[in-house]
Amino acid sequence: MNKHLFLATTLTLLFCHLLFSQDVENCKDPEMFPTRMQNYLIGECKSNYDAQEFVLAADNTKTITKEGTRTYVRYDFNFESGKAKPSVLQILRNYEAAAKKIGATTIFLSSNDATATFKIVKNGKEAAWISVHPLGNDNNDSYEVNIIELKEMQQEITSTDILDALNTDGRIALYINFETGKAAIKPESEEIINQVADMLKSNPTFKVNIEGHTDNVGTAIANKTLSENRAKAVLAALTAKGIDKARLSSKGWGMEKPLANNTTDEGKAKNRRVEIVKM
Repeated sequence: MNKHLFLATTLTLLFCHLLFSQDVENCKDPEMFPTRMQNYLIGECKSNYDAQEFVLAADNTKTITKEGTRTYVRYDFNFESGKAKPSVLQILRNYEAAAKKIGATTIFLSSNDATATFKIVKNGKEAAWISVHPLGNDNNDSYEVNIIELKEMQQEITSTDILDALNTDGRIALYINFETGKAAIKPESEEIINQVADMLKSNPTFKVNIEGHTDNVGTAIANKTLSENRAKAVLAALTAKGIDKARLSSKGWGMEKPLANNTTDEGKAKNRRVEIVKM
């Protein structure tokens, strides 16, 4: 063989070996699971706001869809490693142990279905859902990790919307995000406060009561106190924006007046609210 041809062939084989023995560019392990299965390489990754379906029962007979910040990583077995592939159950159990270390609970795990579903709850609220799904030949050539990090309920509302609701229903439920277990209003809810203030400035004869509500996580006394403090925090935020304090009052109801069923996470999210009530 011509030495130049031999060199070119050798370089091509070396390039192919390197190409298939490393992760896809700009991809990395999820922060929640920095340690992958041995001898697997990242073949694909994505990160965006999206929805993901999670399996809750065998044969996909029960699923749930969650929306949030989605992290997706696909791992492909490196056959050039010369090592044996792990079993499907080994992959799932490995991630179950890793999930347990970060406070997740196992919702569903089945080697027959080649699926595991985990959930993280923090301070009584869903924080994340995770699925691990082996696939390919014998369901272990590759495996996918999907993570949905849930965001707190966001509400886009205008001063006109608030005014219309008060004139029609006499009240409106606002989803103002607070620090967990505290009455500190998060920055992302500043715009809702601005819209309430704008409505009150445009309608100087209006007087309103600010009512705090919680879900049923925790004791009734603690929730009552928390809801009162959060209502007072909204009142203080409105006076800071120039609304006369004489036009405002506040009250905390705790978990006494739910809007939805507290047996579901979605229901709890709806119950954690501040209502503006026309007086």
